Amino acid sequence: MKFRKTNPRFGYLVVLIVLCLGVAGISSMVTIPAVHGWYKDLAHPSFTPPDAVFGPVWTALYIMMAVASWRAWGRDQYQWDSSCIRLFLIQLALNFAWSFLFFKFHLIGVAAVEIVVLEIAIIVTTVAFLMRDKIAGMLMVPYLLWVGFASALNIGFWSLN
Repeated sequence: MKFRKTNPRFGYLVVLIVLCLGVAGISSMVTIPAVHGWYKDLAHPSFTPPDAVFGPVWTALYIMMAVASWRAWGRDQYQWDSSCIRLFLIQLALNFAWSFLFFKFHLIGVAAVEIVVLEIAIIVTTVAFLMRDKIAGMLMVPYLLWVGFASALNIGFWSLN
């Protein structure tokens, strides 16, 4: 029986999944205590989903983002000077920062501005991915839509509080 060697490029996918889920994990450590404290006392927009929706949705989105970035970055032969990986890391850093602004520091207005910047970064990243790999770009669309919804929620919280 022959064993096939694993594609060494598969390691990049694993790293990206771990990175994205790491961002998710650290963000949730900031978010969860606030959800059970400060956040529950805020006036909520009428279209706020139940808290239980956020964890599964974000987990799926982070995995899709990792796969999308892996596919797009692969079109650039996984070079560190790839605009795809740089754009992806910038938007991921903005994503990470939002949880701290909103849930840790309670800066709802600053978080609202930051999430709009994040949305723009996601649009730019998605377009760059689409230009390299259609599937990669399409994998970013649910994330783009969800952050658009999250932007509306953030702005709703800002206006009510």
